[in-house]
Amino acid sequence: MAVAAIPSTTSDGMGGARERPVTDKSYGIYTPSIAIGVALQLIASVSAMAQSAPPANSPPRTEPGEEIALALSACPAPVAAKAAVYVRGESGYVKVRDSENGFTAITSRALGQVAPICMDAEGTRVELPRILRTAELQVQGKSPEEVKRVIADAYASGALQPPSRPGVSYMLSPQNRLLNEKGVIVPFPPHVMVYAPYLTNAAIGVGRDLAPDGNLIGPATVFAEGTPRALIIVPVAPHAGHEHPSE
Repeated sequence: MAVAAIPSTTSDGMGGARERPVTDKSYGIYTPSIAIGVALQLIASVSAMAQSAPPANSPPRTEPGEEIALALSACPAPVAAKAAVYVRGESGYVKVRDSENGFTAITSRALGQVAPICMDAEGTRVELPRILRTAELQVQGKSPEEVKRVIADAYASGALQPPSRPGVSYMLSPQNRLLNEKGVIVPFPPHVMVYAPYLTNAAIGVGRDLAPDGNLIGPATVFAEGTPRALIIVPVAPHAGHEHPSE
């Protein structure tokens, strides 16, 4: 479904009309109107999912339509139209749409975060299995420490692999809620991530100074530095309180 193909108004199923979606020109991302339109097309395939309450340590469960819209909000609009989509099910994630372009949209909720992400083909190959495995472990009642240990062991054994070529994952949603350097979940601006296994912040000139939001200061920073899944994070909107130090 291309964005241009969506009509200006459509029935909302209750006798009303739905407004035409609008694309955010600055990032080319799905706005809520576009994402909701896609969600309504996919909702029928997941309406019977996950009626029982999740385990106490599992992330809060959202309605399938909301989960679809949230996942797609991570993608540029042309990518979102043909990306695969996953939503949370009773025992982990369930795919509700196949990919036509190699991209996958999913919302990771590891450690209480809300992280809509849109991965390219390489990310789908190597990063998606980690997200799916993490969700399975959460459903099984594993503690955050146990989850980290299992994932680390999987990388050590080769069951999980780092990217083998350059690529990108998009996190263009305005609803990102991510852990900062202090271990506190805070809003994080829309950003693009470039795969950079084992890279460190020091290697790109980023120090340890923190902004008021508890995140590292820099035009780009490295997430999960020094690990197989390290990523260069490049914000496409400013952090709150991130100013360059005075000369």
